[in-house]
Amino acid sequence: MASEIFADTSGFYALLVNEDGAHEKAADTLRAAAGKRGFVTTDYVLDETATLLKARRHKEVLKPFFDVVMNSAACRIVWVSPGLFSAAHSFFLKHGDQDYSFTDCISFLVMHEHRIKAALTKDKHFQQAGFEVLL
Repeated sequence: MASEIFADTSGFYALLVNEDGAHEKAADTLRAAAGKRGFVTTDYVLDETATLLKARRHKEVLKPFFDVVMNSAACRIVWVSPGLFSAAHSFFLKHGDQDYSFTDCISFLVMHEHRIKAALTKDKHFQQAGFEVLL
């Protein structure tokens, strides 16, 4: 199997919201990856995605979103452990000159640990951190 793809908040949002400008590209990426590449995300990204969907009044996709992600063989969730939280805290403070969110820092560390080079995201911070942005 080819390298996995990291699924970030803006990537999930683009997949779930038809009106998002990157919806078609996100859907095409998902179709192209089917059976070849899996996805990895974190519980922090899931939290951020659910909060964003609710805030932007897309509550109707919350249950299907969680049902699919939590039961998918193609999407692996990395749960933030105390060790990962501590490493992200250090990374966050070390890179205080950047506009990275704490969730971004966790994502970057997970991507490094799992040797993931590409992210399903529109977030420019991933490119700034040296990753390929797919949207």
